Amino acid sequence: MRVFLDLLWQSILFWTFAMVLWGLFRFYGLESEDGVTISADFREDLRMRNILPLFALAGFLMGIFYATVEFAFDKYNSKRRSIGLTIVVKTLVYLFLIILIATFMIELGANLFGLKKNNDPGWWRHDKGFWVTTLYFLFTSLMFSLIRIANEKFGKGVFLKMLLGKYKNPQEEKRIFMFLDLKSSTTIAEALGHFKYSQLIQDCFYDLNDIVPKYAAEIYQYVGDEAVLSWPYHRGLANNNCVALFFAFQNVLKLRNSYYMNKYGLVPEFKAGLHGGKLMVAEVGVVKKELAFHGDVINTSARIQAECNKHNVAVLISERLKEDLKIDSKYSTKSIGNVLLKGKNKELNVFTISQG
Repeated sequence: MRVFLDLLWQSILFWTFAMVLWGLFRFYGLESEDGVTISADFREDLRMRNILPLFALAGFLMGIFYATVEFAFDKYNSKRRSIGLTIVVKTLVYLFLIILIATFMIELGANLFGLKKNNDPGWWRHDKGFWVTTLYFLFTSLMFSLIRIANEKFGKGVFLKMLLGKYKNPQEEKRIFMFLDLKSSTTIAEALGHFKYSQLIQDCFYDLNDIVPKYAAEIYQYVGDEAVLSWPYHRGLANNNCVALFFAFQNVLKLRNSYYMNKYGLVPEFKAGLHGGKLMVAEVGVVKKELAFHGDVINTSARIQAECNKHNVAVLISERLKEDLKIDSKYSTKSIGNVLLKGKNKELNVFTISQG
């Protein structure tokens, strides 16, 4: 629900602005339209005040429909379906929505403002204004989709900061990192073969992506069978998001037990290491531009995860992070003592955490 609500308000805001802007462009210097005749006096009235609320309403409705379609495709569309096919299906759905909304707005305009309209049920097929509006909508829709993709790649709010050049110079941030790795990956890869093993990793990370937004996480990168997740420090602590995500992922894999057993003959298990603190973030690269994190926090998180096998536990967190979390009755922690992590000079007190 949270994912849909975020998409809904963003979509309504974007489309309301886009349609009001289109209304301003469309009705300046317009003498007449196929199917709609506008007098000079009425045209001036439209320019001054009346047309903008009408276009704002159209944008509001478009935003609701657009968010609903996007959410439905994200949730129910097959993850293995090609992007091209998905775009074609979406385009047909959007074309239907444009016709529906345009028909409604013309009826509303005729009733409120006295516009003369063509009553032909297939008016839109020969209406140049409709097709110009449709092209504008499709172009604007593509822009919105690209913004969504960029936001998903870089993390919530990061894309705008990159546009403004915030990370051209390294910036200090306080973040939590989780290194999430498949247990017994070498053994599994040998048993399945590289093709089946690659499919297994795909399925696991598809399941992971379904729950990432619910816990305000950002996926920093995938490295083989390992995913690196990140949170701004306050988001990771809120509702124990950084810990809750790991157990939610475990539950998802258990619920899909039969799927994994039938397809791969096993149920994948993951181990995780978590740590948090201050580090530097900077924009790197030109050909393949991305954000990179530099500092001890990310290295320590990786080293903590590497200790999971040694101590036969699923998840380990640093003492510093444990102290900042508000561990309630849902979780219990246990110290495994001071550990000298690989490449470190000082020992670190590390805890395992479990549900219940």
